[in-house]
Amino acid sequence: MSVPYNFTYLSREELIERLQGKVDPVELNRILSAYDVAASVHELQLRRDGSPYFYHVTRVCKILIDELGVTDPDVLIAALLHDVLEDSEVLSREVLEYNFGPYVAYLVETLTKDLRAHELDPDAVDLEHVERLRKAPPECLMIRLATRLDNFRCLGYDLKRNPLRYIQQTSERYLPLAEQSSDPRLRYLAEALKRERNKFLG
Repeated sequence: MSVPYNFTYLSREELIERLQGKVDPVELNRILSAYDVAASVHELQLRRDGSPYFYHVTRVCKILIDELGVTDPDVLIAALLHDVLEDSEVLSREVLEYNFGPYVAYLVETLTKDLRAHELDPDAVDLEHVERLRKAPPECLMIRLATRLDNFRCLGYDLKRNPLRYIQQTSERYLPLAEQSSDPRLRYLAEALKRERNKFLG
């Protein structure tokens, strides 16, 4: 019996297998360290659909490697760690910078939303986040769209309380950023998101 998509994940062994020979061994160790940090931070977290949150993080990394051909260690590390500042009371930008370098810390911080403010005014925080992505390097938007793509693929498993609103916000706020870009990776993600949207809407 096949495993439902929302319960699939990229194992440590599969990650090594995908990157061996494409990434310097020292860089591969940095990526594996990020994998372990993410596993530790998200260890007890479950998503609304009952799946471990960590599975989502590894699938975002898998989308970047398998579908976009990304092998840049900093980008893969940031993808694995994209939610650790939101979900850990111990980790800070400084800790990330010390362990993974300033660019990774910058990427993760750019991808981080203020959760307290989000509870009070989710729309304002989301719009501010979109504006930040507009000004950031394309790698930030690439990671964010990959997270949205994975979430779109999980909508059929009751991932979101209001999936139609999530689809609408993604379509109105995030897709235009990708469609205006000349980066083929961002354009691929835009098309993939549209395909998943159409599948869900029927």
